[in-house]
Amino acid sequence: MNKSFLVVLALALVVACGKKEEKEPALSTPTTEEVSSEAPPYDPNRGEGKFDTVDLSPTLNSEMADKGKQIAEVKCSSCHKMTSEKLVGPGWKGVSERRKPEWIMNFITNPDPMIDKDPEVKAQLEVCLVRMPNQGISDVEAREILEYMRKIDGVK
Repeated sequence: MNKSFLVVLALALVVACGKKEEKEPALSTPTTEEVSSEAPPYDPNRGEGKFDTVDLSPTLNSEMADKGKQIAEVKCSSCHKMTSEKLVGPGWKGVSERRKPEWIMNFITNPDPMIDKDPEVKAQLEVCLVRMPNQGISDVEAREILEYMRKIDGVK
């Protein structure tokens, strides 16, 4: 094979896999003040992130779904199929029916803490073997992708 192709392929794999930061072990027992300032426990229904409520219309916003499709083709389709079939990551068919919109938005915009805390995502990682990288997707782009996922799932 062409050496430059192999270099590009290796670089793409390194970027796609992301990097998990290793945490340093605690040197001392946390004080009561440190414990009381901890974040609330992980909520598997909404995930972890800034989205507490995502209001969805019962009907599809076609303009947002079209923009979401364009974003997904660039940032998501190399790892996710729009069917239920697994590629690198799981297929998207049915995701908007299985997950709450807040969870989807939080995962799209900030996957790392959810990969580390969500039991179902951890189990999926065991199957896929590749962490979803943070694609730097904005809140608006994430909402458009969510609308595209709803379109895949038959929302009209």
